[in-house]
Amino acid sequence: MRLWTLHPQYLDPRGLVALWREALLAQAVLTGRTRGYTRHPQLIRFREAPSPAASIASYLSTICSEAARPGYCFDAARISPADPVEAMAASQGQLDYEWGHLVAKLRVRAPSWLAGMGSVIHPDPHPLFRIVPGPVASWEVVRPFTPHYRAGSSSGKA
Repeated sequence: MRLWTLHPQYLDPRGLVALWREALLAQAVLTGRTRGYTRHPQLIRFREAPSPAASIASYLSTICSEAARPGYCFDAARISPADPVEAMAASQGQLDYEWGHLVAKLRVRAPSWLAGMGSVIHPDPHPLFRIVPGPVASWEVVRPFTPHYRAGSSSGKA
């Protein structure tokens, strides 16, 4: 599960669809509709929000809106109704780490998508997040930016 701090505009089609599915799973976890993934570290910051369910609903709404730009039709009815929420704090270190992680993934699976981003150095965050100074989040599982391939896979998954 990867719930990006980055704005979803940077995700290639495969990444955007994966984010939608994973955020829907996160919504199910945070609203008590599933027993799986309940201890996933990506959920910590949502659980710490004043209203976890409203925060993930806001997160999903932005993904749904972003998906409409390239012509996808994600089902907004799958987003739980919720009141608006205030932006959640996320560190600059977390945003920078995720940017490096995404660039490494895109170099492998979508180099033309990466080239289309031009010279982005400081990416925008997802609108749910307000960027504050600080290191990579303590809940992040930090890995080197190298692609990981599944044995027997011709496409490779970074």
